Amino acid sequence: MLLLGIGIFFSLTVMLPVQAGSDHLYHDPWPPRPGSIGKVYMNRPIARVMGYEGAYWLERPQRAQEENPDAVIAALNLQPTDIVADIGSGTGYFSTKISEQVLDGTVLAVDVQPQMQRILASRLQDEGIDNIIPILGEEQDPHLPAGEVDLALMVDTYHEFAYPYEMMQGILKGLKPGGRVVLVEYKKENPLIPIKPLHKMSQAQVRREMAGVGLEWMAALEVVPHQHVLVFQKPADSVTLQK
Repeated sequence: MLLLGIGIFFSLTVMLPVQAGSDHLYHDPWPPRPGSIGKVYMNRPIARVMGYEGAYWLERPQRAQEENPDAVIAALNLQPTDIVADIGSGTGYFSTKISEQVLDGTVLAVDVQPQMQRILASRLQDEGIDNIIPILGEEQDPHLPAGEVDLALMVDTYHEFAYPYEMMQGILKGLKPGGRVVLVEYKKENPLIPIKPLHKMSQAQVRREMAGVGLEWMAALEVVPHQHVLVFQKPADSVTLQK
């Protein structure tokens, strides 16, 4: 059965504090949509972020069969020297796999929860991995180095950003001109996928939101049956502003 235990996973959520600013981008419907943080962005209710208490779910044995991460990573055509930002890295499930493909590069593992970062740091020490750098991000800033990232990956993460516009601006700042953004999201178009609706996104919605921050559409990779793998690009003529 696909995603056994999904009900347990989504019960382990936390409500992150909502900050002020950029109010014109968001509105607060009443009553709020169940399972949301009470904010809507581009007609999409924003889902609650998964709490660190559910970290074990990210490492469930059946995840490899459900999501086929090796196939997703292979489709990214990473180069050994690439700098990859894993946004919403959690326990490092994808970061550690990516690190094996960029042995002369770096994985920037970004998460907003200090508890997740501690779990990752312990894992890196235990496994002797030295090309992953944990970064504690904030709701409005991933704290990426300006103009250094070749690819930013978000796996089942973007739909939980409390400030998607601001986070994407931070990611854009971190990307090299021509750098790629890849979003992996469960397909909202398929009602049979046993994921709560707020934790799915349609391809049309993703493309609309990425266009809104200035990213160029590249491709939809048909890699896994239940998730979109959508690729965008920072315009090659973009000027990166240094912090």
